[in-house]
Amino acid sequence: MTIQNEFSRMVKLDCLGGGDHAHQISANAAEREALCARFDLLSIDRLSASITLSKSEKGVMASGRVQADLAQACAATGEPVPGHIDQPIAIIFLPQPDCAGETELDEEYCESMFHDGKSVDIGEAAAQTMGLAMNPYPRSKNAARILRAAGVISDDEALAAAGPFAALAMLRQNK
Repeated sequence: MTIQNEFSRMVKLDCLGGGDHAHQISANAAEREALCARFDLLSIDRLSASITLSKSEKGVMASGRVQADLAQACAATGEPVPGHIDQPIAIIFLPQPDCAGETELDEEYCESMFHDGKSVDIGEAAAQTMGLAMNPYPRSKNAARILRAAGVISDDEALAAAGPFAALAMLRQNK
């Protein structure tokens, strides 16, 4: 079963001879909208990447940059939080393993994706790079004020209000 990614840009491996192969890709409006749903974003105004592919004896190396302009929902208020991503990409595409079990990768292959032996998906690589570069807990400029008005205090304020020995007392209670 083949899964179609929202921002798929397949590059056939038989088109990669020796040397570097540069690719410029960008997501269209429909692809950006689909990626918004996948990554729970309010909007993506731009997603583009400059990716250079080169074959090595270990796999297909992809390097370059991913750039995006997007808006996330504030983790506290839901307000739009604009973001700009300008992230380097360095991924090795490895052949899909034959076994159904887990695959052990060397530490040098932490940034890796699998390919089917016929092509690599540099669009999916760009989308995943964008997803990993996003702020996991975006905060709007108004978040602190709105939380304070709702009666939410910070951890530091709670600790200060409890006194200097509150943490020790909690440890003693948990024994």
